Amino acid sequence: MSRLHATKDFWIGALRVDGPAFAAAVAEAPPETPVLSCPGWTVADLTLHLAGLYHWVHSFAGSGDTAQPARPNAADRPAGVPPLQLWQHGYDQLMTLFDTLDPEAPAWNPMPQPKKAGFWPRRVAHETAVHRWDAQLAIAAGDPIETKLAADGVGEVLDTWLPAGRRHTRGQWQGVVHLTATDAAQDWYLRMRGEGVALLDTATVFGHDDHHARVQVTGSASDLLLALWGRISFDALGVVGDRSLLEGLRVG
Repeated sequence: MSRLHATKDFWIGALRVDGPAFAAAVAEAPPETPVLSCPGWTVADLTLHLAGLYHWVHSFAGSGDTAQPARPNAADRPAGVPPLQLWQHGYDQLMTLFDTLDPEAPAWNPMPQPKKAGFWPRRVAHETAVHRWDAQLAIAAGDPIETKLAADGVGEVLDTWLPAGRRHTRGQWQGVVHLTATDAAQDWYLRMRGEGVALLDTATVFGHDDHHARVQVTGSASDLLLALWGRISFDALGVVGDRSLLEGLRVG
């Protein structure tokens, strides 16, 4: 498994691109426009969701406290403020915080990861990138997610979401899955056992058959990430082997 070493500055840089692109797409669409990749949501719902995430993360990520914060409450939103204005305020506040945030400072997160503030620029960058794609799709666009960011996003699904049990569908799966991002020259091997998963470092795995894959999925890093988040079907990628395992990879 090759690794891409992203940093806080990399994730902030991604936010500086995807944030304005999200806002531009939202500004072009009427608020009631359906978001086809998020069934039941409108563009206004999508914007309020992301605005709520930004305000919530801003409320605790720089506090130095690892206690679980209160969840955001829709009733606390200022009345009469347009969704995009709420989003912009949250984005601006959070970017200011991230610029000075010490990634090693204590901060809560909901995953089985070190409770450090550096978790949040990564998480917010990927949430924003996928929802930027959602917003652009609502206006019949949908540019791919930047290759290195998408590869890191695949890594986040495999090293954070799946080990935390955050699958879209519960079930029992057995076998090794091999993912290849052709444009990033990166491979991941994931061993699935029942509800458990393990991301394999093939540089240190011993034995010829230890990472023999039951299914291999090949595509761009962006398409791999979008498939893991349920935005596109795995049928849009190259799949060889037991497709039934792929449902156990979806987190959205």
